[in-house]
Amino acid sequence: MDKILHITSATLAFAALAPSLEVGQSSLLQRLFRRFRKVKPEPVSVLAPPPTVRNEGGWTFVQCDDMDSFTAWLEKDEQGLPFSDGESPSLGSHLLVELFDCNPESLKLESTVGKAMIDAAVVSEATIVADSFHEFKPYGVSGAVIIQESHYTIHTWPEHGYAAVDLFYCGGTIHVHKAMDTLKERFQPGRVKFLVVRRGVQSEVER
Repeated sequence: MDKILHITSATLAFAALAPSLEVGQSSLLQRLFRRFRKVKPEPVSVLAPPPTVRNEGGWTFVQCDDMDSFTAWLEKDEQGLPFSDGESPSLGSHLLVELFDCNPESLKLESTVGKAMIDAAVVSEATIVADSFHEFKPYGVSGAVIIQESHYTIHTWPEHGYAAVDLFYCGGTIHVHKAMDTLKERFQPGRVKFLVVRRGVQSEVER
């Protein structure tokens, strides 16, 4: 009988202790899980490389194939395109822009293309002297906005969703990034490439 009572007492004691062991074990497992669980790394934003600058045979070229990178670089100086270290001053800057995958309808009509270019000149605070645009058949527009600081020109190929834009300007009063914002808004390109050619580089002019 004593043996039976001893076994019964031990069983009851274990039964009473078991819930606390389970709770403790569960709590321990939860702590271990929190400690060793895999945490997803935060996404890392990849910054596009800044425009490259190279000097060749008296020419200075600034090239970039990323719209955001170029825009950020361009906006550093509200007095036009910023000169990089090692660059010689120049009389003007010639920005060549390749607009790909544009809205074809935006490139077809003289009125649409002409207004976009004139508005780009106005918003960049250029001084407009004259403008001329021609609409080809069956499609395509060529035109120019003559500004006191030089000129803005465009040639469009609606069938390819492509436009070639030249923004050539002198002086330190043109806010060319504002012109680019207007053209991107009007033509809605899917991809843009840029090349800046410094014109009238001081070292060449003074030779």
